[in-house]
Amino acid sequence: MRIFTIGYEATTVGEFLSALQQAGVERVIDVRAVPNSRRPGFSKTPLRNALAEVGIEYVHLRALGTPADGRAAARAGRKEELERIYAGQLELPEAIAESAQLLDLTREKPSAVLCYERDPSGCHRTLLLDAVAPDVEVTHLFA
Repeated sequence: MRIFTIGYEATTVGEFLSALQQAGVERVIDVRAVPNSRRPGFSKTPLRNALAEVGIEYVHLRALGTPADGRAAARAGRKEELERIYAGQLELPEAIAESAQLLDLTREKPSAVLCYERDPSGCHRTLLLDAVAPDVEVTHLFA
């Protein structure tokens, strides 16, 4: 099984969609706690609509997002703090359930885990996949 990841930092919706299509992604799994964005087209509803126009499904798994204190740690470059906070998030019952759902969804069709950061090493999506899918092949897409 392979899981793709993608961030939308410093890209346009068109470039983002193109990267997904070129990789054969059929579903985007949004793991942002707050699926809003200052970047045009990347808030939940406009993004879902743009994806639908090119035949890509959208799923939002809110409980797999980073809590506010974790986002603050990430913005400040405090990676160890982010890791600690996010590990606690993944222990919550709703995150455990959504982690199982994430794996089920990625088995059904080619899927990409979405968050903001372009660099997956600085994003919780890498922490998520390391925790819940350590043996899965991960391919990072860059728009």
